[in-house]
Amino acid sequence: MAPDLHTPEPLGPIPEANRPGHHPPEEQDKPAGPPPRPKRRPTRAAKPETERFEFRFEPVMRAIAVPFGVLPSNAWVEVGDEVHIAFGRWHMRFPRADVDDVTETGDYWLPKVAGPPHLSLADRGITFATNRQHGLCITLRVPHPGIDPFGLVKHPSATVTVEDIEGLTHALRRGR
Repeated sequence: MAPDLHTPEPLGPIPEANRPGHHPPEEQDKPAGPPPRPKRRPTRAAKPETERFEFRFEPVMRAIAVPFGVLPSNAWVEVGDEVHIAFGRWHMRFPRADVDDVTETGDYWLPKVAGPPHLSLADRGITFATNRQHGLCITLRVPHPGIDPFGLVKHPSATVTVEDIEGLTHALRRGR
């Protein structure tokens, strides 16, 4: 005769800890104390003080710059120990100590400044412009790359058309 699979056979007494209504002295699914502290990642050294200067966009220049990916959100100049010019996908970086002089400029001709950065064939200077009225020409002691992705062309100067020309002038001259 085959055993009846529907009738359980007694396997022995049920341990006290497994009986209904039993609670162990320490609940396993409840924490005993405060939650563990998250592991901290090593912190980086604090970045030296930097100032950011936004470009001033003239409406016609904005319309021409957008197809090249130059927007107010990605066009700025940041000054700390290093100067970082961001203009859409173009970036130029150089030590602030390499700034030789700054000169206010203006009244730019639209075809020479609209859209992406422009390279001066006369002196290899680079212009990052978003308005035709005023900007700041930064003359460098040592030329630095900026317009081409391989760094083959080095620029002795960079012109930027930021909103706060005076503030940028002050930031670039500080500590000289």
